[in-house]
Amino acid sequence: MSALDLEEQEQLASLKAWWNQYGNMVTLAATLALLAVAAWYGWNGYRQSRSQEAAALYETLQKASRANDVKAARDAAGTILEKYSSTVYGPLAALVSAKLHFQSGDLKTAKAQLAWVTENSSNEELKSVARLRLANVQLDESTPDEALKTLSAKPGAGFEALFEATRGDVLLVQKKVADARAAYKSALDKAGKADPGLAEQLRRKLEALGEG
Repeated sequence: MSALDLEEQEQLASLKAWWNQYGNMVTLAATLALLAVAAWYGWNGYRQSRSQEAAALYETLQKASRANDVKAARDAAGTILEKYSSTVYGPLAALVSAKLHFQSGDLKTAKAQLAWVTENSSNEELKSVARLRLANVQLDESTPDEALKTLSAKPGAGFEALFEATRGDVLLVQKKVADARAAYKSALDKAGKADPGLAEQLRRKLEALGEG
């Protein structure tokens, strides 16, 4: 027997001994790795499936909203919030639902939907939209202090002027004219040239208060 054959036999024996000692562990690790990969693909597939289902329901909600079908819209929004609230369509559905309930005079439900968005959405823009609408509903309910509290939250980027303008409206209702004027001026400074429509509205409000 050559030295090479002997060396190969020793390597083979060493490999067999290693496998006998660690083979089960290696098999288990490989199995766990495969399961992890399968679970990852399965979870992403599950999320994609849920997102598609939520998207279909949201389309139903939008159609019902355009048709002013409050019952169909309420049913679609309720299903989205019950089963798919963790998807991007949850906050969107709540905003559409809140608008419909507000238009139908159900301010209590509208406020609940808007409050849900402010507390559960991870999107700062949607939260800002919800806070602005909630403040307006609270103003319609003659609860200006609550509206100011809602507006005290930091607005998302690009919403600073709208928050200040709405705060001015609330202060004006409270007959705090000087404070309202200051809020409108602040809103006008923030609006600048980025939002000429809002800037023109603010100038008119300031003119109405005796200062342009």
